[in-house]
Amino acid sequence: MRTTATPFVVRHSLAGRIVHLDWLVLVLVATIASVGVAALYSTAGGRFDPWAGRHALRACAGLVLMLCVGLVPFRVWLRGAYPFYLAVLVALVAVPFFGVAQMGARRWLGSGDLSVQPAELMKVALVLALARYYQWLNPSRVSHPLWVAFPLVAIAVPVAFVLKQPDLGTAVLVLATGIGVMFLAGVRPAYFVAGAASSIALGNFVWPHLQDYQRRRLITFLDPDRDPLGAGYHIAQSKIALGAGGLKGRGFLGGTQAQLNFLPEKQTDFIFTMFAEETGFAGALVLMALYAALIASLIWMALRARHQFARLLASGMAVVIALHVTVNIAMVIGLLPVVGVPLPFVSYGGTSLLTLMFGIGLALSARLSARERLRRDEFGAMF
Repeated sequence: MRTTATPFVVRHSLAGRIVHLDWLVLVLVATIASVGVAALYSTAGGRFDPWAGRHALRACAGLVLMLCVGLVPFRVWLRGAYPFYLAVLVALVAVPFFGVAQMGARRWLGSGDLSVQPAELMKVALVLALARYYQWLNPSRVSHPLWVAFPLVAIAVPVAFVLKQPDLGTAVLVLATGIGVMFLAGVRPAYFVAGAASSIALGNFVWPHLQDYQRRRLITFLDPDRDPLGAGYHIAQSKIALGAGGLKGRGFLGGTQAQLNFLPEKQTDFIFTMFAEETGFAGALVLMALYAALIASLIWMALRARHQFARLLASGMAVVIALHVTVNIAMVIGLLPVVGVPLPFVSYGGTSLLTLMFGIGLALSARLSARERLRRDEFGAMF
């Protein structure tokens, strides 16, 4: 008598979901966040105020959020993908009218510790919406011009609103995230080649519409010695700090560039520089290895998924984390212009930290559904 193997099904009880949760990912995120707490403690000269204490509380809240999101059945996120995207888009539209202006830009809604940056939320919302779209779309239509248009509009609209804030760095990340998900969904490379060529051709049109400080940053990137005490000060001090760290670093609380306040934005955009000065090249490699392990774990989740939604959700979050890490590190060592991109789970900032942890939670939920199948008629409607 011939028997057939019973397919693996993730238990639907809460206990079963907890057991099958990818605890390695939680440990990696918690470890990286702990590095952030230690770095912010050192940045403040050995004090938990004003950054390390708040970062620790936010990290704990984010880990709880990540766990709760991961335990929610993935079908809930599948149904809520478009509403969440639209809600974040409405928040982006509201920023110019009701947003709070800080450092010459209007990017936040709310005030103080209750403020939120919708542009950060859009990175995850876009991954969620595009994963939902490609779950519905027949694979044979992925590269058809008509069906390529919808994701392009879904990407272009929030990018335009983020650019108006202005926030060039976040706009580039939102754009790159959306393009990355489209590529992972199987859209033909010819579209991306055409898009890159069009972007180069539009350079002359975009340049006059950039803010003065954005143009100065790009010019400084091309010629770092042009204004070493002005626009080039950040990157000059960053390189000095990185060089001073050497192989083993100056030791905890021993980074002179950070402790003597030569290094600007040391708690946010340039925290990797501060960390590398104190721990050296060896410490920087360890931190990058933690990020590599996290990204590899997300990719492994995607490879094990049996449906497109889970696959794109996990791989999309891998793209988001990889973009943040790559751009931030390349920025502080002078390989990219300074555009204000935080280092995931390490840089000080509540919205970025909680948003990325929420996104990782979505990937964990997708991991629990790795071997579950979706019927084609279960979510047969586009909306």
